[in-house]
Amino acid sequence: MFDELQEKLAATFAKLRGRGVLNEADIKEGLREVRRVLLEADVNFQLSREFLERVEQRAIGTLQVKSVSPAQQLVKIVYDELVALLGERREGLKLSSVPPTVVMLVGLQGSGKTTTAAKLARRLKGEGRQTRLVALDVYRPAAIDQLETLGRELEIPVYADRTTNDVEKIARAGLDQSRRERDRVVLLDTAGRVPIDDAMMDELRRLKEAVRPDEILLVADGMTGQEAVKIAQGFDAAIGLTGVILTKMDGDARGGAALSIYGVTKKPIKYIGTGEKTDALEEFHPDRMAGRILQQGDVISLVEKAQATRRPRWTRMRPRRSRRKSARKGWTCRTSCRQ
Repeated sequence: MFDELQEKLAATFAKLRGRGVLNEADIKEGLREVRRVLLEADVNFQLSREFLERVEQRAIGTLQVKSVSPAQQLVKIVYDELVALLGERREGLKLSSVPPTVVMLVGLQGSGKTTTAAKLARRLKGEGRQTRLVALDVYRPAAIDQLETLGRELEIPVYADRTTNDVEKIARAGLDQSRRERDRVVLLDTAGRVPIDDAMMDELRRLKEAVRPDEILLVADGMTGQEAVKIAQGFDAAIGLTGVILTKMDGDARGGAALSIYGVTKKPIKYIGTGEKTDALEEFHPDRMAGRILQQGDVISLVEKAQATRRPRWTRMRPRRSRRKSARKGWTCRTSCRQ
């Protein structure tokens, strides 16, 4: 995951570390290289520009921390801004206070939606939440068969009705059964299409009105880069998304979709698919992903520690001649006040 992006960023920061003390020109030159790397990774152009403007402003204006090098400080600044770009903090599923929580999975055909529904059901079951799958892809019979097969393998109940194409009726019946069985979560596997079309969106709007889901999650192929971002914008404008699941991330060496989708749509990435098996679904943590991209966890920890220890600690104590007094009467600085 992100192999290409990791290698290029690592090479860029290695060059900066080799220069020792950095001046403003060095920082600007290094960030031009970072900009090129981001654009090659298929990150949204406008987001890339805004991201680098923030990094440059912070890097040039930052106070020097003597215990770490300027290049290490720059890595830390880039890390902070990557975390913000990826969503700032982990956002999990919003579980309803009155079960069952209804999660509607939407997306284009071929994005891995049906498999992702099974993966998410397995994860929720592992967390102790009784979960049910509802098959709503009535246009592709193989999708119902696939979901039922996955349900049997995972011992997760699947509701399906092959006698009608009325997805609203099927969804209501599935929810009724879920309430009788006292399920905690219901996952609705909706139909996908090759393109986004009006008929597809009309059906999803009616379904949303009928079941009033707690979550509407877009399942998008992470390997499609900016195309995944455009798809997310289309679905969000039509039905209103609450989050995104990016699939096939194990094969994404560039990372353009992951780095762009939150910045463009402001919809959090909640999970990422990292393989074909049903256990290959990970929670998405922006801070962990930023650290993985930069491969600089030790440097980031070092800078954070240095920044924490350089702040003076003030303690109320009896003044002595041998101690330096602050301007605050009766207070003495225990750490070095020479900042």
